[in-house]
Amino acid sequence: MSPSQQNDGDNRPAARAAAFGVHVFTALGAGIALIAMLEAVRQHWTAMFGWLGLALIIDGIDGPLARTFDVARLQPNLSGDTLDLVVDFLTYVFIPAYAIAASNLLLPVSGTVLGVAIVVTSALYFADIRMKTDDNHFRGFPALWNAIAFHLFVLRPQPWLATAIVSIFVILTFVPFNVMHPVRTVRFRIFNLALIVMWGLLAVFVLTQNFEVSAPVSAALCAIALYVLFSDTVFRLLARAKT
Repeated sequence: MSPSQQNDGDNRPAARAAAFGVHVFTALGAGIALIAMLEAVRQHWTAMFGWLGLALIIDGIDGPLARTFDVARLQPNLSGDTLDLVVDFLTYVFIPAYAIAASNLLLPVSGTVLGVAIVVTSALYFADIRMKTDDNHFRGFPALWNAIAFHLFVLRPQPWLATAIVSIFVILTFVPFNVMHPVRTVRFRIFNLALIVMWGLLAVFVLTQNFEVSAPVSAALCAIALYVLFSDTVFRLLARAKT
């Protein structure tokens, strides 16, 4: 079959429909975000994080599906990148910001102020075309506020400490350090993926226990999160020290 014939076959209605279906699958994350928000308003925090976890799974699957079904070519009028950013802002930023602000985890008054700071700084971060580096790292704290909120609910630190933690990560959004992409970063990729799977399993366990877990479980979750956030900085400092 010639390349032109192959291309015609790939453009048949079924192929275009499958490609559109991938966009629908990504957009489903927005619907899940609404359900998560409704649970958050009711202060059903466990259910909220469960729905956000489902959105996270969709976010991890839709990229490979888009490449498999050649979505960019078969549906050129729909931007998968834009759609992904819209859904990610809802699930990674907006709903977690509401949870942090409304859950009484922070000092009085600071909840609203820091909630606004989270969504404003994250909106700027999402608009920054330099947010990803050539070696598959994020530049600055990559607005993973769903993870920050989850760990705050697990640890339940004193309000002053929780307020300080959130404030620090708001600032780190604009600090030029690199954060590894857990899936795409090449260095120690198998090890990184294993850690992410372990974190996911622990997170599911935490939700089944309604956040009432032992110190070792909390410590393991935090250790993996700190590795994801700061391992690249540590590796760079060690390499610099050897030279």
